[in-house]
Formats: sequence, C-alpha cells, structure tokens
Amino acid sequence: MSNQREHRESASPAIAVVGVSALFPGSSDVRGFWRSILEGQDQIKEIPSNYWLIEDYYDPDPAAPDKTYGKRGAFLGEVPFDAMAYGVPPNVVQQTDTSQLLGLIVAQQVLEDAAGGDFQHLDKSRISVILGATGATELVVHLGSRLQRPIWLNALRANGIPEDEAQAICNRIADSYVPWTEASFPGLLGNVIAGRIANKFDLGGTNCVVDAACASSLSALAMGLSELHLHQADMVIVGGVDTLNDILMYMCFSKTPALSASGDCRPFSDQADGTILGEGLGMLALRRLEDAERDGDRIYAVIRGLGSSSDGKGTAVYAPKASGQAHAAPRLCGGRLFAAHGGTA
Repeated sequence: MSNQREHRESASPAIAVVGVSALFPGSSDVRGFWRSILEGQDQIKEIPSNYWLIEDYYDPDPAAPDKTYGKRGAFLGEVPFDAMAYGVPPNVVQQTDTSQLLGLIVAQQVLEDAAGGDFQHLDKSRISVILGATGATELVVHLGSRLQRPIWLNALRANGIPEDEAQAICNRIADSYVPWTEASFPGLLGNVIAGRIANKFDLGGTNCVVDAACASSLSALAMGLSELHLHQADMVIVGGVDTLNDILMYMCFSKTPALSASGDCRPFSDQADGTILGEGLGMLALRRLEDAERDGDRIYAVIRGLGSSSDGKGTAVYAPKASGQAHAAPRLCGGRLFAAHGGTA
C-alpha cells in the first residue's frame, strides 16, 4: 500500500493556488467574503422583490400545487457592469445571462491577482478555464416562456375573448420576457460562461463548464488538476458560478423536497432540515507548485490531492448515502485536502 501511495504522490505534482477571487452575498471581493466569515455574518434573507414576489408563489404547505414553501436565500447585491470594457455590446446585455457577465468580472480579478496583468512569464495559449455551473440559466425560463404564446391565446379564445383583444393581452404578457434575438442562444448557454472568459482575455487552453450538482466546483477543480498534472496547461482558472435563484429553482427544490422548512441552513447540526439556495462566484488560479516557486508567484495554498466518488445504486437518484461520501476519502491522490462527491446523479 505504501508503494502505491508513493507512486501516486510522485505521479501527481503538488498544485499551487496563485490567485483568488470571489463575489458572494454581502461582499464584492475576496476580502469582503472573508470578513463575512470572520464576523459570522448571516447572509440568508427573504426573497428580494426584484427576484419574485413571495405573495405570488409562497405557501407553507409543501403539497400546494405550483407553490414553494421556501422564501429565504442568499442573494448577490447589485454589481456595476461596464459592457464595453468587457467587449459585450450594450444592445445584447439583456440577452446575456447574468452568470456570463459576472463571470467576466470575477475572472479578471483572479487573473489580475495571479499575474498582476503581466503575462510575460506565461503563455496565454496554455491557460485554461474550467468552471462548475448549473445546467439551467435564467434566460432559459424567460425565452422558453415566450414560446407559450399559443397556449395563452387558445385559453383566451376558449373564454370568448375577441381576437384583437386576445392578441393584445398576449403581447402584454410577452413583453414581460426577454425577446428572442440572434444573441439569445449564446446568451443562455451555461458553457459560454467559460467561453466568454477565454474570448475576452485571449486564453487558448481548454474552456468548458462542469455540472456535477453540488460537487460542480470540486469537479471543475479535479479537471483543472488533471490538466496541470498532464502538462496540457500551465495555468488553469477553476471555480464555480451560480446566479440562478429564480422561482424555477425554488420550485425544483421544494417539490423534491429539499428546501429547509425553517428557512435556515445548518449542515453540521442534527437539527438540519434541508438546504438553502444561494448565489455566488468563486475562482482560483492554479499552477504547478514548482513553476509557481520558480517564477516567484504568491502562493495562497498547496493542493496535494483530490478524491471523488459516487453512491452507486441507491433508493433515489437524488438521495445521498453516507457510505458513498466515505468512499471518496481513500481515493485522494496522495493527499487529504479535498473530496468531491456527486451523489448518484
């Protein structure tokens, strides 16, 4: 066993974290995020009215049709975005998902932190971007909703509404949603979160997003480590992006049901009663430790291993098993720092 461990350690070089960036509820950068942790600030609040109205969708009864029993979460504040500075035409901002736009800001922060804007000692063609992201985006709901016009129209006609009035009503409903344009398709795609970053900052390595449910960010980290171990990249930007706190997500987690009925998130308590939805973006810049030390990079931390596992067969595809999570620990590649567990999905 010791020989196998030594082989794993020699085959997987240590990886240095040389840049960090974050945008989370209650803060606009890494320092603010860390301050929130040190001060024990609770960022879980009631749903802001500009997301969705509690009176429209809330019902404490989990069985109430088309209602959610959750009305609390963690939300990002308003973030200024200079479209022209990031090469996004102002007329397509409305057709571009929030995750793509905020991803550019956080990616710039991590690149500046890692290299100070000086890439002379780095080949940008060998910098990759791999991020954990959810499968859906906010624009999928908006743009998909506009396609329901025939259903609205048929219901109005069936209730005797004159044609011109029915069409006018449908127009008013459609105006509530983002219109379809040539920018809509790339604007709604989760994978374009990484693609926009690579495009804006002229990065030539791999760019993609990974969806492994709750393990998405750590799965992105695993892929990033592999790129560095295999010398397919010299720097990798990894992390997670999630700005989807719309009513669709609340409905999904309510009907599972997985939301906390008490409106609180207590993952390490025997009184925990479910999860709370939140938003945020966090990114790390990674390099092989020997390269970072050679170039005099600031090193925040060193990653020596990561393990992952799945539950195998279980009672439900979304129900985790303790044995599956324990299985991830011994799969660490010579270290004990991280373990990514994706359930049975």
